[in-house]
Amino acid sequence: MTDKANAVTRPKNAFQFATVASARARQLQAGCVPKMEGSAKMARRAQQEVANGLVKQVPPADADSK
Repeated sequence: MTDKANAVTRPKNAFQFATVASARARQLQAGCVPKMEGSAKMARRAQQEVANGLVKQVPPADADSK
């Protein structure tokens, strides 16, 4: 994987990656359908989905009002 492709599919930094992956893991544990085949562990599958660009961060609704 090249750096250019990596920049497109992964969040900008490790903190953002962990934040998005943890939110996705909570969704998977709550019963959401996985977007890809992968690990049986929800946290690991969430990381795989974020790393593959299947899950993206959505800014909070109140961020526009500032």
